[in-house]
Amino acid sequence: MHYLLFYHDLVENYVQRREAFRGQHLAHAKAAHSRGDLILAGALAEPVDGAVLLFQGDSPAVAEQFAQQDPYVVNALVGRWEVRAWNTVVGDMAIVRPN
Repeated sequence: MHYLLFYHDLVENYVQRREAFRGQHLAHAKAAHSRGDLILAGALAEPVDGAVLLFQGDSPAVAEQFAQQDPYVVNALVGRWEVRAWNTVVGDMAIVRPN
């Protein structure tokens, strides 16, 4: 199953303030990608007011655990996050194939 992790309510001056934690955040993301949990991730642009991370796993726990341990969340740069199941139907990695 695929899960989307959304980061909402970023702190004021997020782009500047994230620099102190960016290396740790990217290492955390790269480790999740190496394990096969994280497929794609990135900040929303123009304006940078959120982020979306795509995970795969048997439950939303993989995305939830990522967020709970992410330096951006731990250091309160992200005001709110949520995980949503995503029923993918088109593409090489789609989970549900249409008839």
